[in-house]
Amino acid sequence: MKIVIQLVLWVVIGVLGYFTFKAVYGPVEFNKIRDSRYVDVVEKMKDIRDVQLAHREIVGNYEDNFQDLIKFIDTAEYVITQRRDTTYLDEEYKKTYGVDQYIEDFVIDTLSFAPVKDSIFGTSDRYKDLMYIPNTDNEEFKIDAGYLVEEGDSIPVFEVRAPKDLILADQPRDLVIQEKQTMSVDGVDGPAITVGSMKQVKTNGNWPKNFGDN
Repeated sequence: MKIVIQLVLWVVIGVLGYFTFKAVYGPVEFNKIRDSRYVDVVEKMKDIRDVQLAHREIVGNYEDNFQDLIKFIDTAEYVITQRRDTTYLDEEYKKTYGVDQYIEDFVIDTLSFAPVKDSIFGTSDRYKDLMYIPNTDNEEFKIDAGYLVEEGDSIPVFEVRAPKDLILADQPRDLVIQEKQTMSVDGVDGPAITVGSMKQVKTNGNWPKNFGDN
């Protein structure tokens, strides 16, 4: 009986030790995985933002469909221009008053065109899977675009979201639930990583600088 009791005690000690180790090491490992994945998501969101800003500059609004956004990358071009100051004689003034008067103005010259794809992605083709959240089974970002009316003006806005449930789908559920409730200066607040907003005129993300430039 003494040997049996000792064996049982060793088993109990081993089980308690395991759960103690998991209680301490589990969150540490979770944080490492979370931070690594958040950095990957933020990098792709910055690519999406760059493309959206190019779309607004060239087309005049933001896009809410990834397939159309990729077509835009493949075909759109920036117009490279140059501004020149110039002056010209005001003929009407001379005709009326008999005196020369010159008007200062400027001229915009078109110099060349630059593909959006080359300007943002260089030789990389990573834009072809722009819609997929990194480190997931091809789960897609949630994308929206539209307009906000401020002081009578319609202003284009967009928002892209990556739910934490998708980014951390294979992680312990209790830790994911805690992460979704994060409210801290060095964490990503709320249930998702986002860039842009459908409620405010902004193009920054909700991540802190430790996950990438905002």
